[in-house]
Amino acid sequence: MLTLLIALTLASIALLAGMDVWALQRRRQQEDALLFVGNQYRQAIERYYLVGRSLPMSIDDLIDDKRFPVPMHHLRRAYPDPITGRNDWELLRDGTGIYGIHSRSDGVPIKHANFPRRYAFFSNAQTYADWAFIYPMPSMGRPAAGSLPGLPPRLTTKPGRSAR
Repeated sequence: MLTLLIALTLASIALLAGMDVWALQRRRQQEDALLFVGNQYRQAIERYYLVGRSLPMSIDDLIDDKRFPVPMHHLRRAYPDPITGRNDWELLRDGTGIYGIHSRSDGVPIKHANFPRRYAFFSNAQTYADWAFIYPMPSMGRPAAGSLPGLPPRLTTKPGRSAR
């Protein structure tokens, strides 16, 4: 009887350790998916801008661009945020439209290095919400050192958040 109890205890410990590894692996997969999906949105905004020299006013404009006789599709569908699991992206706007997106998650990223060059500034991110996928239009100019690329200085922090 004691042997069975010890075996069950050891099996429980092994199962808990396996669950921790699984949870970490799941978060890494979510981060990879966030990088992929966020880049899909950034590329769609870029394509939308390059063909019509204006920014989209909504995500629907990226899915079905009706500015031309034959509608264009810059984005296949509205992808949900892989971290939150919902289609609740924070849209980055200026007076002319949407120039980027980011997650609403305040979760702390696991990944802090080896980002594609375009997203090297993600290394300094404190939360997933700091992973901003931005199309820097030519009119936005060059970014200041240490700021998000392509963002005007007044937009480098979110309302209600202090600069980091």
